Amino acid sequence: MKIAEIRALGLRGSTPQGGWMDELAPDDCVHTIIEVITDEEITGLGSVFTSVELVEASLQVLRPHYIGESAIEPERVSEKLHQHTFWQGRGGSITHTISGIDIALWDVLGQVTGQPIGRLLGGRYKERIKPYASLLMDEPQVMADHLQEVKAQGFRAFKIGWGPFGRSNDKLDEAIVRAARDAVGPDCDLMVDAGGSDAYWRGDLKWALRTAHMLAGYDVTWFEEALRPDDLDEYIQLRRLSPVPISGGEVLTRRQAFQPWLSQGAFDIVQPDVTKVGGISEERRIAWMADEYNVQFVPHGWNTAIGLAADLQLVSAFPGTRWVEYLTGSPYIDELVIEPWRLDADGMLAIPAGPGLGIKLNPDAVERYTGRRLSAS
Repeated sequence: MKIAEIRALGLRGSTPQGGWMDELAPDDCVHTIIEVITDEEITGLGSVFTSVELVEASLQVLRPHYIGESAIEPERVSEKLHQHTFWQGRGGSITHTISGIDIALWDVLGQVTGQPIGRLLGGRYKERIKPYASLLMDEPQVMADHLQEVKAQGFRAFKIGWGPFGRSNDKLDEAIVRAARDAVGPDCDLMVDAGGSDAYWRGDLKWALRTAHMLAGYDVTWFEEALRPDDLDEYIQLRRLSPVPISGGEVLTRRQAFQPWLSQGAFDIVQPDVTKVGGISEERRIAWMADEYNVQFVPHGWNTAIGLAADLQLVSAFPGTRWVEYLTGSPYIDELVIEPWRLDADGMLAIPAGPGLGIKLNPDAVERYTGRRLSAS
């Protein structure tokens, strides 16, 4: 079975706000669907956390290396793409695009073998996982009202991030966290994401340590992106001194970039993004590396239904992973699939057991948000 073509479909019209300084508009494209079309009428799906224009340009660079390649050897083919494009964008749009291709190739392999990707990765340790509802911070009362609405949907874990946090004053930061804890109650997990990868982030080590001690008083599960994403030495110090676990890594790509952060003890929790890091092939190697350093693996999942499905397959293959991120209020997650995601009575999300990613996209929703039909629809 060979790769006949690869298509990119950019999602527009309902792009969720990211909390960034340069905020997104609904018609901005930052998420792109990938279709790997084979010569035997099987199509695999992937997702890229990058605009469609950059993905299409990357596909032109990659095309000579993937056309006619095996469609059922995801790890080998993805590594070939990395190796032959080292000088043209390692870590940038080309690596992001390879991520989507890799996910789609694993989806093809799962369909051919009739197995979910998690089983192909070595076996499924779990059939369900706790999703944490990921939402932006706001003023305290607005934040509390939003959290209560999301809790009513069945979520039992919540991550609040970005917005005004760390950008105004310590008093407001604590008021937001206090309102959030009061809203979700003492029995739910609460995570805090400072958003240190935002433009011109000013939170330094002293701020992060002071804030970490404040968060400990509200039983926060982890403190995410407290510092600028390249401040390795300060992350090492923060992790050693913080009373709450420190997480990060969503901006890193490929396993080589993660190695110093894991080996030098910068994180308690590492959060690679499957739609950027190099795909499933790369993320599972990072996850096993993290395990060697006793760092917990929790995928970053600010993406699409396809990205969520890939995360679910990955976490099924790792016994120590306890959560998966769920971006709330995004049609690119909630509307793209034919069978809606559903939480059980315990606030847990079932991991799809069907072949490949285990999901089917709604072709009408895809056309609504991309302006194009899926090749198989």
